[in-house]
Amino acid sequence: MGKADNGRAKADEQARGAGAIVIADANGAAGAIERAPERDWNRVAQLFGPLTLKADQLKSFPDLPGSDTEPWDVLLSMLAIDEHAALKKLSERTGLALSMEPKLQESAARFYEVIPGSLAREHQVAGLSSDGGVMLIATSQPMQPAIFSLLEDMLDMPVRLVLAPRAAVTNLINRGYEQKQDLVTEIVEEMPLDEQAIASAAGSIRASNDLLQLARQTPVIRLVNMILFEALRRRASDIHIHPMENRLSIRFRIDGMLSEAFVPPLSLAPAISSRLKVMTELDIANRHSPQDGHTNVRIGSRKIDIRLSVLPNVYGERIVLRLLDQSQTQLSLEQVGMLADMRDTFTALIARPTGIVLVTGPTGSGKTTTLYGALGTIDRGSRNVMTVEDPVEYHLDGISQTQVNAKRGVTFAAGLRALLRQDPDVILVGEIRDKETADLATQASLTGHLVLATLHTNDAPSAITRLIDIGIEPYLVTSTLLGVLAQRLVRRTCTTCNGTGRAPDVVGEHRCERCGGSGFYGRLGVFELMTMTDPLRRLASRRADAMELGDTARAGGMRTLMDDGQMKVRLNMTTQAELDRVLG
Repeated sequence: MGKADNGRAKADEQARGAGAIVIADANGAAGAIERAPERDWNRVAQLFGPLTLKADQLKSFPDLPGSDTEPWDVLLSMLAIDEHAALKKLSERTGLALSMEPKLQESAARFYEVIPGSLAREHQVAGLSSDGGVMLIATSQPMQPAIFSLLEDMLDMPVRLVLAPRAAVTNLINRGYEQKQDLVTEIVEEMPLDEQAIASAAGSIRASNDLLQLARQTPVIRLVNMILFEALRRRASDIHIHPMENRLSIRFRIDGMLSEAFVPPLSLAPAISSRLKVMTELDIANRHSPQDGHTNVRIGSRKIDIRLSVLPNVYGERIVLRLLDQSQTQLSLEQVGMLADMRDTFTALIARPTGIVLVTGPTGSGKTTTLYGALGTIDRGSRNVMTVEDPVEYHLDGISQTQVNAKRGVTFAAGLRALLRQDPDVILVGEIRDKETADLATQASLTGHLVLATLHTNDAPSAITRLIDIGIEPYLVTSTLLGVLAQRLVRRTCTTCNGTGRAPDVVGEHRCERCGGSGFYGRLGVFELMTMTDPLRRLASRRADAMELGDTARAGGMRTLMDDGQMKVRLNMTTQAELDRVLG
């Protein structure tokens, strides 16, 4: 057994010490708070400072599953606190530096040469830089002193810790172990090009879906994995693989905008298609019919849901992949860009015991994300919250979520009808598409349920006319509808470069690393909230058109999409050009 193996065995033994709770100090050393006598738990709780642990929580901590192997994750679960907020509090308590996006320096090369990748991934440690005497290490798992001691032994130098989120550390680990070679170029050069070799390569590692297992895999597998990993690193929501007459274009949709990422040889299109079909269990031999599939992959602790659509065209198969990060933190209404006054009004609607609240907008405008944010404001302990969605994009704690499956007879209407027999208090309907679903949603609201749903209309007033067009009687609309929220997504101004796209405090035309030179990072919503008033109900009852409804709503104080966007331009949350692009 080598030195590393001996060290890891020793570290594992130490880490399983009797219920030890560990907090690292500012020098990278660690102090362990062992099982304390009954009278000392209050004193131990005080040592955690702003993390505000209670004595009875600490007393039960050693007995919780995972407390010996993943103490920090167990602590986060116990505190029910966001990872970023917890790291900030820990930084305040210990004096350790905190970096949300740590940067990898070439001087950290020794870390990735000496430390096995499996150890780094398991314990969430990544080298950042070294001055030759001390190695700076990023970690999202600060409660593991035995591992930090092991790293010092293996590196033959002291280590100094920087706290960082798990996603950032995972990104560093992958970049560190793969930074010495241009993987895409290398893979393309050694790619087998005949059909039989491609099929063999694509099928030989069918069970391997871990994107971190890049080394020593076949070129087809490695190429596809690299494309997926790079898309996730750049925060892409979709990947478009488009064979053209003379080239293969691979584009990423980032913050709603498509940009070309790779242009591998056109001859690789069948290889990429075959591998993706194997991953999603589709028919490799079928190259003439549209197909849809889905799979899950893992990057460290992150679980990524991939939905695949294949459409044959004249030059091959056009493939689009939708990427959904199941481990991402649930967004709140504030995080999606809703300003305080509108947020208070919308939250008040969600707190109502009965009625219908609609969220409208075109496909891809963030309607479901807003509804998930709304569900986050509901007390799920005292209210039974259930959903029927197509698809279930993110899994929410404390909520029963049902997936629409038309092939098995589970439509929105059938799913909603079944939910009503489950004694729900709050029902989320992914989309009202037809009269049957609209009728059931209306009846549910009349019989004591709060119904949240999405609808495809361009603005809030049009939702009323749309419901009536579907076949809902006007008197039912006026008696059940509480309010309508219309929305669009605009790109958010990058806070690092303040929208310039250039690196701050750097001479020359160096582009901003955070936003890639675009001047935007992430997206936020612009909203239009129409609450039902007596004048609107009178207009709806006589089937007034959307224009008249809109005039009345604006006269009553409704802020339009453009009004809300203009406020966010003034707050430097987005730009006028971006607002004009989205709202026309």
